[in-house]
Amino acid sequence: MIRVLIVEDQKIMQKYFEYLIENNKEEFQHVQTIADAYEAIKICSKTRVDLVLMDVQTFHNHDGLKAGKEIKEAHPKIKVLIVTSLIDPEVLARAKSGSADSLWYKDHGDEEILDVIRRTLEGQRVFPDISPDVQLNCIQSDEISPRQLEMLRLYIKGMSYSEIAKKMGCSTAGVRWNFQEMISKAGYSCKEDLIAAALESKLLVTTLK
Repeated sequence: MIRVLIVEDQKIMQKYFEYLIENNKEEFQHVQTIADAYEAIKICSKTRVDLVLMDVQTFHNHDGLKAGKEIKEAHPKIKVLIVTSLIDPEVLARAKSGSADSLWYKDHGDEEILDVIRRTLEGQRVFPDISPDVQLNCIQSDEISPRQLEMLRLYIKGMSYSEIAKKMGCSTAGVRWNFQEMISKAGYSCKEDLIAAALESKLLVTTLK
């Protein structure tokens, strides 16, 4: 019997994951549902858990990927499956680099999620090839380059154009040009509209602790 710990702070998703587990009692046993990824680290140290089904952005904005990495390092036999609605490419890259055994997105059906769970438990690493695209006014998000997305991420985190330029090895004028190109290409009137759209669509997440 596979013992499953659910880490999710949204009530509706808690109920959904509990339904998946309870509806397959011949395979899975529900250990507990918690809202805080950091609490999962403590539970895995005290209780037998085979699979952690975890969101990225949990209670207090605690980082499910950071918690997943700590769990995997301390308990290599525990499988960590990240299930998220965040399409930020950095989330997928971090998950692949050692913070999770697998990652999948929430807007998929029961059978697809269960298939990812089973494959993960069999030892497979299951990840999408790329993050999904979203509409940003006139364009799809894949029309913004990874370098431009990183500039936008750094700006949202509070860095100035000159600080971004220094970090990314380019000129301040180059950073300004990239912002103007993103704003113009997407058809926004100012960078504030671009930032709002990127955050609302979950293309970028900068609040994880």
